[in-house]
Parts: sequence; structure tokens; C-alpha cells
Amino acid sequence: MPWLETDPVKERKKLVVEWQSGDFTITELSERHGVSRRTAYKWIDRYEAEGPDGLQDRSRRPKHCPWAADPEVLEEACRIRMSRRVRIGAKKVRARLLEAYPAELVPSERTLHKHFTAQGLIKPRRRRRRRPHPGAPTAPFDEPNSIWSADFKGQFKTLDGRYCYPLTVQDGFSRYLLACKGLEGTRLRDTKRVFRRLFCEFGLPRRMRTDNGVPFSSPLSLARLSALSVWWVELGILPDLIEPASPQQNGRHERMHRTLKAETTIPPAGNRSAQQRRFNEFRSYFNDVRPHEALGQKTPASAFKPSPRPMPSKPPKPEYPAHFEVRKVSTNGGIRWHSAWVNVGQLLGGKFVGLEEVGTGVWGVYFHHLHLGWLHIEKGAIIDHDGSSSRNPRL
Repeated sequence: MPWLETDPVKERKKLVVEWQSGDFTITELSERHGVSRRTAYKWIDRYEAEGPDGLQDRSRRPKHCPWAADPEVLEEACRIRMSRRVRIGAKKVRARLLEAYPAELVPSERTLHKHFTAQGLIKPRRRRRRRPHPGAPTAPFDEPNSIWSADFKGQFKTLDGRYCYPLTVQDGFSRYLLACKGLEGTRLRDTKRVFRRLFCEFGLPRRMRTDNGVPFSSPLSLARLSALSVWWVELGILPDLIEPASPQQNGRHERMHRTLKAETTIPPAGNRSAQQRRFNEFRSYFNDVRPHEALGQKTPASAFKPSPRPMPSKPPKPEYPAHFEVRKVSTNGGIRWHSAWVNVGQLLGGKFVGLEEVGTGVWGVYFHHLHLGWLHIEKGAIIDHDGSSSRNPRL
């Protein structure tokens, strides 16, 4: 049997009609409708004073609240919220208010959020369910320069019809935006020039986290090395690739990209030079002005410091332990191993790799500190971490 649903207003009207009929006493009406005598009298009196409108629910909001937020402070909070194209949240607004008002006058974050919602300044956002991704990068952001992240923020056209490819580089620990450079494309030469300038200015990070796109990765090479990441490894920087189609594994960078897009590209500037000026202004604001929640409402600039590892004049030669076998990769990408030719990859042509015996007929293959895979003597091939063979690369 389904539950019976009743309308409170209809029940009140029914109570009044039965009272007006004179067939029931107040006590009987109270028992029939499951209310107290006082409640029955209340609805009868309201009906007689206001008619049918008196039976509607009234607001329970108090007429006076001594703890209500100061209207002037709320107005200033809305002004701060609306002052930039990208709206900052209640936590950051409260941090700004505390700089101008006594703490006892500044509403809580929840109160500010409710006020913004009531004023229509917050649009509800549909949340996606997070799913675990085995094999995702696990290196911690334990200090500045432990991990830098890099990505291209999707190409778009400026108003002169030319494409702009924003290359962004960020320190993962402090969120410091190291670079935001609009390029003509994703060519290695232009991308490498940006990183060279950053390494000379800020030093070298320990790891570089990127997606699997060009020019950061090459899907057909061992360890997905590209010409750019080979250079990184030579400088002592380990590539830290996220899984394919998993941008959430580089979530800090993607969150910054969302702010960058809203601040600088909607609408785009007239040309690439004007667009670069927008990027420069955004970088200055993001690093020096905008407080960050993960940093305790401090700015990224206050948490960042240059790396103690300087950029060398030229990449150092690899140094392998004494028990390693060292081989030079030929220009066609192979090494000689016990009279057999083993493919390593043309990207490493002219460079030295180290091999360490880890089992019978199995050798670990390294390029500097990067583990490329395992050389299986019987197969005559290097097996990558994902099971792909250097003789039969992944498709």
C-alpha cells in the first residue's frame, strides 16, 4: 500500500470548514486532525483575520538577528568577488576582507558562500566522480623544484587569424607559474628555447611532469622518450609522464589552465604580441597577488625559491657504476651485444647507455638515471615497462 501524501494547507482548510459547520467541537477537531487545541485555534483565528491567505506557511526568519553580517562588509565582498573576470571563492574573499576589516566584522566562509549564492554570483557546478588510476605518478611535491609540470594549453586563434599555442610551466609545490609563453606551434626548437631560459633563470627541477603529447613524449620509443625529454634526462631531470587520457593526474596544472583560459583568452587578443602581454599580466597576478588555498592563502611567489641545481654549460656525460656494461648507441639506433644487434632507438644515437645484469640472460638498460627497460638475451630485444619490445614497438 503506497504512503498517503497530504497537503498541509488543504488539511488546514478542511479543519476550518469542519469548524464552521458546527458539527464538531475544538477537542474533536484536534483529535481528527492530530493537532493540539492551541494549533486548531491558531488556524481558525488566522482564517477569520486574513481569509485563505492566512492558512499559508509563514517565514520563520527572525525579525532581528544580532549576529547578522554587516551589509557594508557583504557589499565589499561582492565587489571583490566581481572585481576580476575570474571570480575568486569565499575563502580568498575572506582573506582579502581580513586585510581591511576587523576579524569580528568579517563573515565566515560559509556565510560568504551563501551570500554569493543568494546574489546569483555562484553557478552550481556538476561534479564528476573520481576514479582511481593504477600506475599514476606517485612522486611527492615535497619542496620547490621537486616536480615541475608543463603542458600546452590548447591552441586557439587570435583575432588576426593566427594560431597561438600557450606553453605553461609551473612548480608543483608552490604553484609558481614559471612560464606562460604563446608559441606558433609545438615545435621542439621553440619549446626547448623556453625551457633553456627557465633552467638558466630558476635552475633545474628533479622531475618534469607532462602528458603524452608532442613534444614531451614519443609513443614509439623506449620509456616514451622524445628529443626534448632526452635532453631533460641528460640534465638530470627525470620525465614524469601521466597516463594517457588522464589529465586529472596533473590536476594542479589543469586547474591553473582553467583560470588562465578564463582570464586571458575569452575573448582572444588581436594578435600574438597582445596575447602575450595578457599572459604576462596574468602570470604576475597569479604569482604575486592571488592567494592560494593550498598555501594557507599565501601567494605562490612567497613559497617558491630557485633550485640549487644550476643549468650546466653543456649536458654532462653519463656516469655508470663500475659493474655496468656501457655501450654507445649507433646513429641507426642500435647497440652490439654479444655479436647481436639490439635496437635502442635513434633518439639515443651517439649516446651511451648502461646495462646491469639483473638475472640469467636479463639486463636492465639505463640512460643516465632513467631505466629504459630490460634486455632479454633470448629475445634479442629490450622490453619496455609496458611490455612493448624495442624490436616491435607499441602501435
